[in-house]
Amino acid sequence: MRRYVSDAAFKSVLKARETGEKIDRTVADEVAAGMKTWAIEQGATHYTHLFQPLTGATAEKHEAFITLKGAQAFEQFKGSALVQQEPDASSFPNGGLRNTFEARGYSAWDPNSPVFILDGTLCIPSVFVSYTGEALDMKVPNLKSIHAIDQAATAVARLFDPDVRKVSVNIGLEQEYFLVDEALYNARPDLQLSGRTVIGHTSAKDQQLSDHYFGAIPSRVEAFMKDFETEAYRLGIQLQTRHNEVAPNQFECAPVFCEITKAIDQNMLLMIVMQKVAEKHHLKVLFHEKPFAGINGSGKHCNWSLQTDTGVNLLSPGRTPMKNLSFLAFYTSVLRAVSRHDELLMASVCSLNNSHRLGGHEAPPAVMSVFSGSTLSRVFDAILRMEDITEETGAETIKIVSTIPEIIPDNTDRNRTSPFAFTGNRFEFRALGASANAAGTTFVLNAVVADSLKEFRAEVDALTAAGEPCSKAVLTVIRSFLSESRRVMFEGNGYSAEWQDEARRRGLKAVTNVPEAFKSFASDEAVRVFTETGVLNRTEIEARVEVLEETYVKKLQIEARVLGDICLNHVIPAAVSYQNILARSIQAGKDIFGEEYRDLCKAGMETYRKISGYVNALSTDVEALVEARKKANRIEDMASRARLYSTEVLEQMAKVRNSADHLEMLVDDALWPLPKYRELLFF
Repeated sequence: MRRYVSDAAFKSVLKARETGEKIDRTVADEVAAGMKTWAIEQGATHYTHLFQPLTGATAEKHEAFITLKGAQAFEQFKGSALVQQEPDASSFPNGGLRNTFEARGYSAWDPNSPVFILDGTLCIPSVFVSYTGEALDMKVPNLKSIHAIDQAATAVARLFDPDVRKVSVNIGLEQEYFLVDEALYNARPDLQLSGRTVIGHTSAKDQQLSDHYFGAIPSRVEAFMKDFETEAYRLGIQLQTRHNEVAPNQFECAPVFCEITKAIDQNMLLMIVMQKVAEKHHLKVLFHEKPFAGINGSGKHCNWSLQTDTGVNLLSPGRTPMKNLSFLAFYTSVLRAVSRHDELLMASVCSLNNSHRLGGHEAPPAVMSVFSGSTLSRVFDAILRMEDITEETGAETIKIVSTIPEIIPDNTDRNRTSPFAFTGNRFEFRALGASANAAGTTFVLNAVVADSLKEFRAEVDALTAAGEPCSKAVLTVIRSFLSESRRVMFEGNGYSAEWQDEARRRGLKAVTNVPEAFKSFASDEAVRVFTETGVLNRTEIEARVEVLEETYVKKLQIEARVLGDICLNHVIPAAVSYQNILARSIQAGKDIFGEEYRDLCKAGMETYRKISGYVNALSTDVEALVEARKKANRIEDMASRARLYSTEVLEQMAKVRNSADHLEMLVDDALWPLPKYRELLFF
C-alpha cells in the first residue's frame, strides 16, 4: 500500500483500522486506484467483495475492471466500487429479514482484513448487510463484539496501566481435516452431497493403535501439504504446524496467532485454497466434523487471548504482584462469563455436523467446563480462603503475598478433555467444529466476556468510590467472580461418567439435542448481553435462531434423502444380486447331492436368510424414514420441525444405517457398490 497510495491516504487507512473511523470517499478513490494498479500488475481482471453469509461459507460476485466508453475500453475501479457492492440479499439465509421480492443487500469493504488476489480476481474482505441495515453475515456481529470487548477490556486494563488505549482479540485456529482419494470420493454419493458417510461398517483397523498420530506424513499427503502451504504463503497466511492426527487419513495445520478478524478471514480462505490444491493431487478434503463413524472427528480449536496496544498479553501470568493482579482480573472475568453463559457458548458451536462429534470420547465433551491447572487451582483456593501462602513445588516457587501470586506459565499439565482449557497464556475453545466459520462462536465469546469485564470495572469503581483502595477492591471483585464461577471449574477427566453426574449436580446442561440448544440464543440473559453490548439487536437474534434451525433441518433432510437413495439404489440391489448367486449355489447343491445339500449348503442358506431379514428391514425402515420426513415437513413452525427432525428422523436414520451396515459385512465384497472404510481411510 505504501508503494501505491500517498502517505496521507496510507495513514488514513491505518487510522480507520485502529480507531474504527470511516474512510473519506476521496481517500477511498485513491486507495481503489492503487489497488487496481497493483491487482492488474499481478494479473487480475476482476474484483469481488468476499463476504461470509449465514451459510457458514464464503460468497463472491465478480465484476470486471474493464468498462466500455464508446468504442474504447478502460480499466476502472472507483472508491464507490471498493467501498460497496450490491449482491442479492434475499437468496441467502436471512431468518425472515428479507422477503423474496426485497432483494437489495450491500457488501461493504472491511479495511481490518487485507485484500488478496486469488485466481485472477482481487478479493476484498467485506461485511454483508440488508437494505435496512440488519447484519446478514458472520462478520458484522463479530466486528461489533470486538469493539465491545475493546471498550470493556481497556477500562479494566487501565486499572493497572493508564497508558493502555486499546485491547485487541488475538486467535489461532488449529484446522483439522480428512483426505480421501478423489476417485473413491466420487463413488460415494453421501460424501459428495452431505460431506459424511451416512452408511459404512467400521474397518477392522482404524485408530485403535494410535499409530497414525504424529507419524510420518505419507508422501502423497506431504506433496499436497507443501503445495497448499506455498499458496497460503503467497496469500499472506503464515502456517506454522502440520502433522498427522489420531484417525487414519486425518491431518492438522495451524497458523501463527494474529488479530481475530484477519485470522478468521484467512481461515476461510485457507479452506478454499486447500480444496483447490487437493484437486491437483486427485484428493478431496473433508472438513465435515464426523465424516466417518467410530473414529475421531475434526475440530477447529480456537485459541483466544487479549492483548493491549502496549504489547501485553492480558492472559499471560507474570512474576510481579501487579502483573498477576491484572492477570487474575481478566482470568476471573472470563471464568464468570463462561459460568454464566455455559449453555450459550456450547450452543454457539452446535450444528448438525458437530452434533455427531460432541459428547463422544474425543475432544470435547458436550458439557461446558474450564480447566485451569493445579497451580492456578491452588491460587484460587487461597484467594477464596483469603490466605497468604508460600509453597515450594519442585524447581518452581509459587509465592503468594497478600494473595497476589507469582504464577509461571506452563507449570501445569494440559487437559484435552476440557472444552475450554487454559493453556498458559490463552484459552483454547476446543468444541468448535472443523467446517464452521469461527466468527459464529467468537462473537458470542467476545460478547459475554465484554459483559463480564464491564461488570468487573463497575464493581471495582463502586468499591473505590466507597473508600476502598484500588488493589484491595480489585481483589475483592476477583474473589467474588471466582466464587460465582466454581460451578464451571473442573480439573478432572471430562469424559468420565462421574463428571457427567457431577455436571448435572452443578446445573451444567449438556448438549443432547441441537435445536433445543439453539434456544439459548433467545434467552432473556443472552438477549440482554447481545443488545447491551451492541452485538445484535432483538430482530437479528430471532433471525439467527431461525437460520440455525432452518440450516439444521435442510442438512438433515439432505442426509436422510441420500441415505434412502443409497439404500434403494445401491445397497438393496447389491444384496439381492448376491442372494441370487447364493440361490443358484444352493440349488446346484441340491441338484447334485439331493437332501445332503442341507448340510453342505448350510452356511449359504444361513447367509441368504440373514440377508433377506436385513433387506426386508431396510426396505421397511426406508419407507418409515420417508414418512418421518413427510410428517416433519408438514409442520410450518421451523423450531417444531427441527425438533421432529432431531428426534424421529434421526432415530429412523439410525435404524436404516444399522441394516445397511450389517449387509455390508454379508454381501460379496466384489458386489458391494460403495468404497468401504478400509479403502477410504488408508491410501
